[in-house]
Amino acid sequence: MPVEDPKALFMHELKDVLFAERQIEKALPKMAREASDPEVKQAIEQHLDETRSQISNLEQVFATFDMAARGEKCPGIMGLLQEHDEFMKENGSKAPAPIVDQFLCGAASRVEHYEIAAYTGLVTSARALGKDDAARLLEENLQQEQAMLERATTAHDRLAAMPAGTT
Repeated sequence: MPVEDPKALFMHELKDVLFAERQIEKALPKMAREASDPEVKQAIEQHLDETRSQISNLEQVFATFDMAARGEKCPGIMGLLQEHDEFMKENGSKAPAPIVDQFLCGAASRVEHYEIAAYTGLVTSARALGKDDAARLLEENLQQEQAMLERATTAHDRLAAMPAGTT
């Protein structure tokens, strides 16, 4: 279906982010198992709960438009998740645990930047479409993504500052 107006663009982007959140929900438990640093593991586990809440918020946004909550394949998130999988396949069992934890923080940051960009645009579009309830739900998701980015950045900075060979 061609995107010819602001509402159609909004719906396209909403389907994209729903697909992305569902893929992230599947990936986070694996990432939590890969983490050895307690702070990194806890942040990932906390974000899994937030991601489930975000999916629920997105489903409510679809309802405000009287549409079924169906995602649309999102190549952007698939690429970020593939990057994670390839790194872990090549390095996961060989790299020291602090290096894996730093990679996981960086991977989380890349995903969060992607989601922050998506939600920023969706909030603006929802407001422009006069859907204040949808904008509020999307803003809640945006704030959670920004908080997760801060947690990932703080953990990455802490791990990167550690002397080699320490955990």
